[in-house]
Amino acid sequence: MRALKAGERDLAGALRLVVSELQKDVKDGDGDELAVLRREHKRRLEAATQFQNANRPDLADKETAEAHMIAQYLPPDLSDEQLSEIVSNAISQTGASTPKDMGAVMKVVMEQAGGLVDGKRASSAVRTALSA
Repeated sequence: MRALKAGERDLAGALRLVVSELQKDVKDGDGDELAVLRREHKRRLEAATQFQNANRPDLADKETAEAHMIAQYLPPDLSDEQLSEIVSNAISQTGASTPKDMGAVMKVVMEQAGGLVDGKRASSAVRTALSA
């Protein structure tokens, strides 16, 4: 509402879409707000990349701006040290020793991270730790 009153139509539009996705998520019974915000943020970044590749910088800039707006509502990601510690604990917990055990480790990492890390980043950290 504040964005509308301030005349920030782009922000208001982006927030409407996010609120709609949050409501849909609650209706589906999930209710994980952080996951919805991260998903919407990721969608905007991916769309911006696609628009940039299609030589549409105007649309890419719009998607990038929306991604930055959504990012303001996300908690900061875990630091590399925090992620490394969680990965080490997950490997110890699961008894993993080879990259074949990655699925079990990832499950524990994502639970312990509590939505504060991107899946690709976590996957990369687990893969590196299991390959060492």
